Amino acid sequence: MKPVPHATPLRRAPVQRRSAERLTRILDACAELLDEVGYDDLTTRAVALRAGVPIGSVYRFFGNKRQMADALAQRNLERYTERVGERLRQAGEGGWRAAMDAVLDEYLAMKRTAPGFCLVDFGNQIPVGVRQAEPNTRFVDRLTVLLSGYLDRTPDENLRRVFLVAVESADTLVQLAFRMDPQGDEAIIEETRALLRAYLGRVLD
Repeated sequence: MKPVPHATPLRRAPVQRRSAERLTRILDACAELLDEVGYDDLTTRAVALRAGVPIGSVYRFFGNKRQMADALAQRNLERYTERVGERLRQAGEGGWRAAMDAVLDEYLAMKRTAPGFCLVDFGNQIPVGVRQAEPNTRFVDRLTVLLSGYLDRTPDENLRRVFLVAVESADTLVQLAFRMDPQGDEAIIEETRALLRAYLGRVLD
């Protein structure tokens, strides 16, 4: 199975608590400004001002806004993984249907509430609007590792392919749902859930 692609590395990783807190403020400010002004008008200077840090602090971690947005996307993925993992621990032996609900529900929750998420999510649209050849690779690889243990399946290429098809299909429909309604059209979301259940049921039952 292919490894999860690394996010753009920080110029310098935070070591002290104060430095880590400053990095958090920078990424929080980046997320807020993405919602307010969009990626094209995002600037490192505006992020520094919003975060209340010197501009040099931004450049201490990032060479440009592209790297900063990618770090935000990687943080989104880490937080999402934690949320799904917690849902799965609570679900116990709920099987793949409980896992699918956790994966979809937590993604919808972040899309509705996490600042900047609608623009960069897990990094598959950076620069914004540009789709990579494998736009959901980072997400699918993480998902395969996360769910294989819960489902007691080998995280091989066959399982990865199943999740890739499911994620790409759901991604298209979720984008449609949020174009129809800023909070996500519930009817389309339920159709998405039904489609996933039908496809995954054929493979995972």
